[in-house]
Amino acid sequence: MKKQFAFLVILATANLLLFNSCKKSNSSGPVSKTKTQLISQSSWRLTGAKIAGGGSVINDLQDCQKDNVYTFHTDGTGDADENTLKCNTSDPQTNPFTWNFQSNETILFISTPLYTNGSNQFNIVSISESSLVAYQFINLLGVIPASVTFTFGH
Repeated sequence: MKKQFAFLVILATANLLLFNSCKKSNSSGPVSKTKTQLISQSSWRLTGAKIAGGGSVINDLQDCQKDNVYTFHTDGTGDADENTLKCNTSDPQTNPFTWNFQSNETILFISTPLYTNGSNQFNIVSISESSLVAYQFINLLGVIPASVTFTFGH
């Protein structure tokens, strides 16, 4: 009788362990991409530029800068493609740059300023599958510092 009882206890314990190990986990959900994955998944184009407290300043940028295409690679390198409009016809079609995230991925550092009188740092507002929004201080007319928010899309 003791052998049968021990056998039933072992059998019940084995079944309990077997069924519990087969349960699906409720904690699995969509895995969000890192900022590096988001920025490097496709090339970016400027879609908007606004001055803090004001309106759009995209028309204040040179046409030859507004059509540029920026590609970020996961290894910290990138390319700025002049696209169809070049500021100087003797400029190369593409210009390499290096980049990295700084300050807990809140700042995007690019080795070469992308815009005239701009800086190397963009403060990230948001980044998603389809949009990159970041601001930096630019010296308008070469002397007036202003915060300009740039929006990029694919």
